[in-house]
Amino acid sequence: MRLVEGYADVEDLDAFLESLTAIGEEHGCVVQAFDARYVASRGHLDHALRTARRAIDRGEAIARDPAVEVLCYAAGTRQIEVALKLGVAEGRTPVVVLVARLDDDIDADGVSGSEGDVRAAETAAADAVRDLIEPADLKRGAELGDPERLRSFFGIDEAELAASDADLATLVRERVALLAVER
Repeated sequence: MRLVEGYADVEDLDAFLESLTAIGEEHGCVVQAFDARYVASRGHLDHALRTARRAIDRGEAIARDPAVEVLCYAAGTRQIEVALKLGVAEGRTPVVVLVARLDDDIDADGVSGSEGDVRAAETAAADAVRDLIEPADLKRGAELGDPERLRSFFGIDEAELAASDADLATLVRERVALLAVER
């Protein structure tokens, strides 16, 4: 899995998403853009990817499109309309774009006998994504994983935070895991 961070200046959302889809198809990867303010951590997206891959492999996918499947797991919901709130919108948005192969012969860590091919495909797709956005290291907090936005979207209140020694990113990953369990 590769993550590309930066800013997207999206004038036409459909055209931007079509460009991401074309990159994914060209390189045999899933390419999904997230509004970075809804991304709790790299682990959040990694867990969503692994869980989505498992659902697809078992024939239990929520969505027909693997990129949308990853989006649903990242959002912790089966409701595609709700999950779309984690995606990009028109205008200037801080983004994290996930790029990953989902081949059947690749395990949960993205490793297989053709590991070099997987890495090359993901790297080439990530490079193509960088041409669509303004790459930048996003600041944690307001631009990446905005705590208030995350708590609101994932329904994590003060009482839950106080009752647990887990941090916000861990509680968000728990929401991803619960989606698979509540099937």
